[in-house]
Parts: sequence; C-alpha cells; structure tokens
Amino acid sequence: MKLLKNKTAIITGATRGIGRGIAAEFANQGANVAFTYSSSIDAAKALEAELNALGIKAKGYQSNAAEFDTAQELAKEILKEFGSIDILVNNAGITKDNLLMRISEDDFDKVIDVNLKSVFNMTKAVIRPMMKQRSGSIINMSSVVGLKGNAGQSNYAASKSGILGFSKSVALELGSRNIRSNVIAPGFIETEMTGKLDEATVQTWRDAIPLKRGGTPEDIANACVFLASDMSSYITGQTLSVDGGMLT
Repeated sequence: MKLLKNKTAIITGATRGIGRGIAAEFANQGANVAFTYSSSIDAAKALEAELNALGIKAKGYQSNAAEFDTAQELAKEILKEFGSIDILVNNAGITKDNLLMRISEDDFDKVIDVNLKSVFNMTKAVIRPMMKQRSGSIINMSSVVGLKGNAGQSNYAASKSGILGFSKSVALELGSRNIRSNVIAPGFIETEMTGKLDEATVQTWRDAIPLKRGGTPEDIANACVFLASDMSSYITGQTLSVDGGMLT
C-alpha cells in the first residue's frame, strides 16, 4: 500500500542531498511532487524526469522561498497545477559558518532568511488551501545543531532553533483545522557534501554516534513519509530527532 497515494507535496530545496531523498521516497509512496530549486537547472530536470517515470506527477520550480511574494506566487501556481496542497516539507537551507567574532551581518541575515524566513513564507502560503481542505501536514527540517548549538554556527543554530518554536506555534494555531506541524532534526547525514570531507574525520564522527554510522537521506525521507502520512494523524507540535542516538 502506498502511504501518500494521491497526495500533493511541496518540497523546497530538493535537487540534492536530503531534499532529493525525500522527493524520491514521496514519489515511491504515490505522492505527486512539486519541488523547488535555486540554481541547478540540469539537476532539477533530471529529478523531474526520474520522478515522473515512477508514474506520479512531478514538476520543478526555480524559486527563492526567502522572498515573501515569490513564495505566495509559487503556492498559487502549484495549487493551480496540482489541484491541492496536502504536504509541505520546508527543507531548503544554507550554511555560512564562522566564529561569532568573525561572522558578518550579511552572513547572519542570509542564513536566517533562507533557513527560517522561508519557513514562515512557505507555511503562510499553503495554510489557506490546507484550511479549506481541513487537512494538511507541514514538516520543517531543523537540525541537531538547532537542539544543542554548535561552535562556529551561531547563525545556523539560531535559524534551526527558531524553526522549533515556529512549528509548535503553528501546531497550536491550526490543530483545530486538522493541519499538523512537526519538525525533523537530522544528525550527521552523509550526502555528496560530506563526501568531499576527509575520510578520517568523517570516521571519527561516525564512531561518536551510538549507531556507529552516519545517516542517509533515505533515513530522513522515511521519517518524513511517516509524518506526512495518515499514520501520524494524531501527532503534531513534535520534534523527531533522526540522529542515530547522537543526542542521547
């Protein structure tokens, strides 16, 4: 049985890493997928073709969710094209790491805009159609860093921690309309980005995790499927850490 059959999902930042894994698993579970990307047109076209080949409807949109009006227009376009918006996965994110003494105001603002403001923009854009349907699942991607902080990532930690409070507030506001709002906090996930790091360093990180491995995009995607599907219909305002026990 396909857990997301006939549902339409919006996934932001889906052309690589975790976002790509979520898009692929959602399509496997029968969801129609509208995804956003910022610059990688070739990767977006490849993903669109791969998802459509699974027998669902998929379309990529080049869009900057950090811009309020752009996000509103995007949601309108997707609603017109797909007919409903059942699931929103706010996954798009960037890092601009530096110690607080060296971090620039611009690097702080950019990370807050892309990682946190976009969550507000996209959530605000989809709640009207979801309220009309009287159903919806919003999944916001935080991080283990949003739960415990990390030296050299004050901007990233602030953005990912802000998502927690925002998501809980949305859960309280929209629960009566049967709209759920939850958070996933990934730990160390191995993607093409981590593939460029020194193997010995990566192995040290793996050894420090109780499950003795880094996570995969599929690990995050499976948690997203659960929170997007009716299997979690009585779960809202929660943060699910998918971190191999890192914060235990």
